[in-house]
Amino acid sequence: MPRSTVSRRDFTKVLAMGAAASGLAFPRLSKAKDALPPAATAGSSEAYWESIRAEFLMPEKVKVLNAANLCPSPKCVVDSLFEATRSFDRNPSYENRGPIAEGKESTRVLLAEFLNVTPEEIILARNTSEANNMVSLGLELKEGDEVILFGHNHPSNNAAWKNRAERYGFTIVEVPIVNPHPGHEAYLASLKERVTPRTKLISLTHLTNTLGDLFDAEGICAFAKENGILSHVDGAQSFGLLDLDLSKISPDFYTGSAHKWPCGPKEAGLLYVNARSQDRLWPCVISAGAGQVGISKTHECFGQRDEPALLAFGEALKFHNAIGKGAIEARSRELAQALMAGLAKLDGVELYTNPDPALSAAVVVFKPGDLDPKALADALYEKESIGCTARTGKFPGLRFSPHFYNLHSEIDLVLDTISKYLKRGYV
Repeated sequence: MPRSTVSRRDFTKVLAMGAAASGLAFPRLSKAKDALPPAATAGSSEAYWESIRAEFLMPEKVKVLNAANLCPSPKCVVDSLFEATRSFDRNPSYENRGPIAEGKESTRVLLAEFLNVTPEEIILARNTSEANNMVSLGLELKEGDEVILFGHNHPSNNAAWKNRAERYGFTIVEVPIVNPHPGHEAYLASLKERVTPRTKLISLTHLTNTLGDLFDAEGICAFAKENGILSHVDGAQSFGLLDLDLSKISPDFYTGSAHKWPCGPKEAGLLYVNARSQDRLWPCVISAGAGQVGISKTHECFGQRDEPALLAFGEALKFHNAIGKGAIEARSRELAQALMAGLAKLDGVELYTNPDPALSAAVVVFKPGDLDPKALADALYEKESIGCTARTGKFPGLRFSPHFYNLHSEIDLVLDTISKYLKRGYV
């Protein structure tokens, strides 16, 4: 399918409309820059991060370490969302809501800068699940073709591909997951063993929510490109956590959500489609309300959107940029490393996540000895207001995913509380 393009003149117009939506429709938002925190530095103290936490609505007693599932939004994002929503409902005429709706184009520009790609390659989706399905639904695959999946991909990825395979007759080949993480070379070798002349696409998760494994997306995407294979990277756990440069990773497709590590609104996300691959992807929904540049002209026809959420998505990106993407990644990794180091000292704890920084990031999964994970998670929340995720299945345990708004004192409390339950032997 031919991809859409936009003239320099049209794109300048789009930028102007986005700027208008950010300031004119609801004046308070024009002051958002003044409300942004100062940038972090290499020597930022715990007091600095305490000041960052104060930018969120969470009371001090609430200690949520569950960014892999859902993150809170800072006040500036919440204000943006609700001010725009109130403006919509006070006056739903197009003359009022039109400029707000155009604000999604300013978010598209911010996203492109955030990921070091072009606005013409960005589709504003609702979340990673929708974006993943836009890829699996939009590619032409037939009987005899093969798609390679990694075993711990999210259901919106693996289950979706298997559903399409059943319908259209292509074959799914799976790279099994090994625990602990065996290293990037081992996974690349396992992948190469499964590639055939019929392989059309490789789909992987950049950072898994199941074990906290970090995959070499750049290396796998380079291998795919060298062999004429499309690459699809699920970035639900890397977007907003890692200091990403998609121009360097160079996937054909990359997906992400605002409600996780970017600390943005719900039902806002992205699908990045590399310019070289846009003619391979068919749109999944045909309606009105398309975007105004590049592939969004043909693949973002979703009808009425929650434009205030798309505008607030941009405010979340500004908040990240103010602190610094690299500083946010470093802080989140620092907290995760402190947690893993403490867990390694507790008798009976089995750490599923490899603590090697090259093989993990800020998703930490472990088995708490003989304690029931669900009962322990419930007790942590009921007794100490500590939020985490209990996991069942092949790797039963707890998952903690600290982010930059968490504090070392919260990590210490988690370790102390789990230690007490382990010594007691029951929850």
